[in-house]
Amino acid sequence: MGPRGLFAQAFTVPAAAIDANGHVNNLEYLRWMQAVATAHSDACGWTLDRYQETRTTWVIRSHTIDYLRPAFEGESLKLLTWIGGFEDQESPRHYLFWRERDRKVLARAKTLWVFIDTEAGRPRIIPEAFREAFEVVTGEQEALRALRTGEI
Repeated sequence: MGPRGLFAQAFTVPAAAIDANGHVNNLEYLRWMQAVATAHSDACGWTLDRYQETRTTWVIRSHTIDYLRPAFEGESLKLLTWIGGFEDQESPRHYLFWRERDRKVLARAKTLWVFIDTEAGRPRIIPEAFREAFEVVTGEQEALRALRTGEI
């Protein structure tokens, strides 16, 4: 876990992520976003087992991705994520894709997640135990500063 609620994963772009245009396929960004969100949740104590025990899960209401620069096979990337706040039943999660070589943001994204009661199949209030497990980061500037200074 990084400073003040930030979570990051570093990885190298695999050949399988490259599309006919010679750069990372858009669908790969979504896969990586889901994987880092799951890892962040695990790191904060909300594992798959815990969700199953509490009969809850998260589903996606919407994604927004701004692709700023392409990524290519073999590049070292860092994917940073954080929770931007909590409503009663929803929570926005933010992401930055950072290329290590030139210290550039390749993409920024946001997912609106909805907390679900798996038995009822309906949204439910996000429990206080979940809210307490994650520190909210209200702006991208803190994330960018942590990347630029090497804190994360």
